[in-house]
Amino acid sequence: MQIIRDYEYVDASDRGAAVAIGNFDGVHLGHQAVISLTAKEAHRLGCPTGILTFEPHPREFFAPDTKPFRLMNAEAKANRLAKMGVARLYELTFNAALSQLDAETFAQRVIADGLGLKHVVVGEDFCFGKGRKGTAQDLKRFGRDMGFGVTIAPLLAAGGIEVSSTRIREALSAGKPEIVAQMLGHMHRIEGEVIRGDQRGRELGYPTTNMSIAGLHPPRFGVYAVRVDVLGGPHAGEYTGVASIGVRPTFGENVANLETFIFDFSGDLYGAHLSVALVAFLRDELKFDSLDALITQMDDDSARAREILGA
Repeated sequence: MQIIRDYEYVDASDRGAAVAIGNFDGVHLGHQAVISLTAKEAHRLGCPTGILTFEPHPREFFAPDTKPFRLMNAEAKANRLAKMGVARLYELTFNAALSQLDAETFAQRVIADGLGLKHVVVGEDFCFGKGRKGTAQDLKRFGRDMGFGVTIAPLLAAGGIEVSSTRIREALSAGKPEIVAQMLGHMHRIEGEVIRGDQRGRELGYPTTNMSIAGLHPPRFGVYAVRVDVLGGPHAGEYTGVASIGVRPTFGENVANLETFIFDFSGDLYGAHLSVALVAFLRDELKFDSLDALITQMDDDSARAREILGA
């Protein structure tokens, strides 16, 4: 998958795709339906399937101090989109200049002139341009005038629940990864680089990988049964394990992170990139009075996770 980050300086070979436009946070079932429609249009037109999205997320640009809300970082989103067969990811840098384009100017300067898109697919609640004043119907009208097709996709429901990033965040906060998976169409994953921690896990007999969750909407703090993909290097592959998300109150820590104990694994993963899928919530984060009590609980957590995962 090619990633293009500038709409003003684009190679001729990177123009002319059919794209879905949006933030695609989580790449949930609603997003997947939009991407499927895009792929059909791309096939009909004989052009690549693409996604037009923005980094940073516009909400982060306008309110940098806002509470973390993202379901996935840019790396995780790109990996998920590539698995779905997206050939072109137009990941435009969202900055002051782009934020000031009104809807019509955005359509002309970015979609028509800059990227030369052949077709655009958006959800029926799509808004764009300065002040989010442009609507999906406006985009359809601009497309007729500027020479690109537009498809408006209906909102999607799963299990009687309207699928949205907001509802997914609510389910994550409630510690319900199974509900999240229903709306995503896949397990919720946290991806990133393994960083050095305090190495307390080794002393307890549970060596863990540490990953930052900075900038992400935090799931309910606690312990989860997980599936782990090591995305490259000598240990690349699929594993199972148990993970803790939280601030480690037993040790007086206050920065939330993700610590994962991978079952039956031996090796150095520092610097490796992992994708950790939340399968089931086991319990809330607890503060223990002693290390022995903590180890006993970790033994129980691991046994329960192995049972759930068939490991």
